[in-house]
Amino acid sequence: MVRRLVLGCGRAGETVVGVVSTWGGDLRAVVPDEARAESIEGTATVVHGDPTDPETYPESVDVVLVLGEDGERNLAAARQARESFPDALIVACGGREGPDVVGELGEVADRVVDARALLTDHLLDSVTGENAQRVCRLLHVLRDIDGRLAVVMHDNPDPDAIASGVAMCRLAEATGTDAEACYYGDISHQENRAMVNLLDLDLRTLGPDDDLGQFGGFALVDHARPSINDQLPEELHVDIVVDHHPPRGPVQGRYQDIRTDVGSTSTLLTDHCHRLGVRLDESVATALLYGIQIDTNEFRREASRLDFEAAARLLPYVDEAVLDRIESPSVDGETLDTLSRAIENREVRGSVIVTGVGSISDRDALPQAADKLLTMSGITCTLVYGFIDDTTYVSARARGTDVDLGETLRAAFNQIGSAGGHADMAGAQIPVTQAFGECVDEAERDEAIRDIITDRFFDAWYERPRDSDVVTPPRGSSGLPYDRE
Repeated sequence: MVRRLVLGCGRAGETVVGVVSTWGGDLRAVVPDEARAESIEGTATVVHGDPTDPETYPESVDVVLVLGEDGERNLAAARQARESFPDALIVACGGREGPDVVGELGEVADRVVDARALLTDHLLDSVTGENAQRVCRLLHVLRDIDGRLAVVMHDNPDPDAIASGVAMCRLAEATGTDAEACYYGDISHQENRAMVNLLDLDLRTLGPDDDLGQFGGFALVDHARPSINDQLPEELHVDIVVDHHPPRGPVQGRYQDIRTDVGSTSTLLTDHCHRLGVRLDESVATALLYGIQIDTNEFRREASRLDFEAAARLLPYVDEAVLDRIESPSVDGETLDTLSRAIENREVRGSVIVTGVGSISDRDALPQAADKLLTMSGITCTLVYGFIDDTTYVSARARGTDVDLGETLRAAFNQIGSAGGHADMAGAQIPVTQAFGECVDEAERDEAIRDIITDRFFDAWYERPRDSDVVTPPRGSSGLPYDRE
């Protein structure tokens, strides 16, 4: 239940109180003007008194609305409210005063609005029901972090994870909490490296020897469980989780925002920044928009209304020239070599290509090769595999087919490894020794891998039920980072 406190009440405030009273929860209004107090009786618990007097306040509140018409008095009320309720979300009206008062209000309140805009959907939506509770809980946890917050992305982060990480840091810093965007592994995909370098994003690479005790709290973005897609210890206490994938197991965290009906975690971070009035600079806005574009495949895959709204909010602040450079980076020689081997070794059955590229050092070359092969005439599905040390990595793509690719890879490879993904984009990881046994030499190993992967995939592909016969699994249900698929 959300507890709201209204301090002061001008003409616009009177209408706002009437609307807010329909949302449920506790609503108290402290109003200095007796006539105004009488006019809102019945819609709230009304106290006729001074909005700057803490004696008129309840013991605790989640949201404070400062709605008087006098800017100086609103400033005094907001300051007292912040002192009395340090964890509350404070939305204040600037009144009739000039920019000086508005600027001072901005140092105290979480949101400062113009009196003429108080009744717009933008304000109302920020303090309603579930949204208000979500924002209040996040603010409370961020302000409660004692020390530096580690915002941890999944291993080898993709654009959605990277953008979400830096945006969460901005949110934390806006509440006075120092934060650092961290990840394990490498950023090897050309577009991902270009994103970090061109936007000059401040990221920290963690290693197994790093002392996690240096951090006062932990936030996970674009994944939900420590030790799953990251190298954090399983027993780690997590403070914040923000993700758009359905978790495959229990999630622990003082604050959790897991919304599987949106296409990217960047969308959720954009939503939080919007509701809390956190201004994003060009680099973060550009990163968030790119994260949304990648995870929704340019809004063609699993995009929701909130994804489009987030993109619209970000677009005015995006550096479009830099975004173009991120989307068209230079391609390194190894990626071209991998693509060449994928074309040379391809096996085609009907409209499906399966191909192996042998040993690789950059696993990001596999999804790029799978994407390129999918542009071939008459091809509707591609699967490319290669191996690093004792692990075989698989990346698959599909278009214009009624077979769910993620389900197909799970059926083909879950017994010998781990697999999953979307209907049109999926991946798998298979331990070589465990799945294929000991091989005498490299040629024997390559042949064993080719036979098992090819046979298992084609058997699963042609035996999978069509979409008309099955219920499509939840979006993003693989738990695998999308740039790994």
